[in-house]
Amino acid sequence: MGPPPVRVNRCRWNVPFGGGSCHHHSVTSTAGPGRRVTIIDVARRAGVSKSLASLVIRNAPGASAASREAVLLAVAELGYQPDLAAKALREQRSRLLGVVLDPGDPFHADLLEAIHPAAEERGFDVVLGARLPGRGEKRAVDSLLRSRCEGLILLGSESSATALRQLAERVPVTLISRSGRGTGTGAVLGADEKGAALATDHLLGLGHRRIRFVDGGRRPGAVPRRRGYLAAMRRAGAEPDVVPGDHTEESGIRAAQQLLGELRDGDAHPVTAVFGGNDRCATGVLDTLLRAGVDVPQRVSVVGYDDSRLARMAHVDLTTVAQDAPELARRAVGSLVGRVEDGTPPGPDVLLEPALVVRGTTGPPPG
Repeated sequence: MGPPPVRVNRCRWNVPFGGGSCHHHSVTSTAGPGRRVTIIDVARRAGVSKSLASLVIRNAPGASAASREAVLLAVAELGYQPDLAAKALREQRSRLLGVVLDPGDPFHADLLEAIHPAAEERGFDVVLGARLPGRGEKRAVDSLLRSRCEGLILLGSESSATALRQLAERVPVTLISRSGRGTGTGAVLGADEKGAALATDHLLGLGHRRIRFVDGGRRPGAVPRRRGYLAAMRRAGAEPDVVPGDHTEESGIRAAQQLLGELRDGDAHPVTAVFGGNDRCATGVLDTLLRAGVDVPQRVSVVGYDDSRLARMAHVDLTTVAQDAPELARRAVGSLVGRVEDGTPPGPDVLLEPALVVRGTTGPPPG
């Protein structure tokens, strides 16, 4: 049996043998030392009955404007927050949404930061399932289902379509950053093909012709990003140059090392720009080039994808394609909660528009 939960700010970690999950909860205010604020305290402060205070807090009809104002003022003054666990117990529901993520992916951190408040607004808490090199997505999902999650959000899922269909038959599922076509799941994702074309056109517009793309292999989003790059290069009459990768820093390092070898060999028409399949990959490229003394962007320009917190760091300052993480999260939670509460069937994929963000790693080619 694992150690007892450790409470830190808004997060409770339960660490059982073989893995962990994180249960996000509201911070509990108290009416006095050691005592939680209850709905009875709110009713007394507002001068109304407990049932009337409950109507206002649930945003249900039946309260006058004056009563509603008095209750909301009491809620603010006392710092009252509903006890979601007690509500779930009364309803015989968990009111938990499970989120499967890669804790090493900075874009997943951006998404999670927006998922939690979106779920909380709808009366749900969030439980995390980590997808790790030694702990695949299936184990993370099984752990969340044992925690009685009512719905699942999978970030960048790599499960097969068959596995997703089988999962969607057991519990409502929404995918972020992967299409849900043919899986019975909902899906919210960026228009990656368009975004990759934006990045490639930016480099072409600066005068680059030898633009190398570090592919994402079978990772979610890799295929449409590759298509967008290839289409933009062909429209410009430029020769595509794709090297293998997997959306990790390591694949970016390998691509940069290959490029360094070509530069040392004196290639007559050297690569002058590298487009990494995501920000992690592009950061691997950038770091390796800078450590080797290659000027960026004076000698080689570098572009990423996602506009994660990594890209926005001052010493990275990466030109990239932005995905709207808060909107992706809001749409995903809304879609999932609708199916959990009402049995609404999943609709078509929701595509959000990307945007190019130009920072300090791109410029005209040398010469």
